[in-house]
Amino acid sequence: MELTAWLSLVSICILGAITPGPSLAVILKHTINGGRANGLCASITHGLAIAVYALLTVLGMAIIITNTPWLFNLIKYAGAAFLLFLAFKALTAQAQNTTQEQRLIPVTLWQSGREGFLIAFLNPKIALFFLALFSQFIDLNAGWQQKLIMVGTVSAIDTFWYCLIAVVLSRSGLLTSLRENSHIIDKITGIALLAVTVRVLI
Repeated sequence: MELTAWLSLVSICILGAITPGPSLAVILKHTINGGRANGLCASITHGLAIAVYALLTVLGMAIIITNTPWLFNLIKYAGAAFLLFLAFKALTAQAQNTTQEQRLIPVTLWQSGREGFLIAFLNPKIALFFLALFSQFIDLNAGWQQKLIMVGTVSAIDTFWYCLIAVVLSRSGLLTSLRENSHIIDKITGIALLAVTVRVLI
């Protein structure tokens, strides 16, 4: 996998991970209610669910590329259109007040791990996102090394970010700043998504 392509993949995954959403809410809930260990447990299982989605996506696309190249091209351009749609939504997003009261309800490590996994695994938007994103990077000559790099990259970034949330951000004012400036993150994400879709047109 070319370095420039990998860096593009990394940038999109980082921006996607740091954008506040339901996953962040779950990690925060378990960190605040159960402690650092619960937050880390939820973060790790969340990353595992991301890895499962990513692996299924690259394996499925590899089969499609081999057997029905025309279908892959269709998915590729449909994926580009979907990324453009996400870019538009991100660029037009407005600042939101995400301040919410947290109720301290004790949770077990099992509950934290289960909810961390399910909040990602049961989110169909993640499957669509990976299908759209990976179609811009994988090709007919992609070997298992490239597929492994793609899966490992998205899973590692997701796991690291939410572990960082559990360890640091949930105990500091940085989290409040992240929430208040989520619309800025959305704008940066939109620009990055536009840059990725340009790959299809050149």
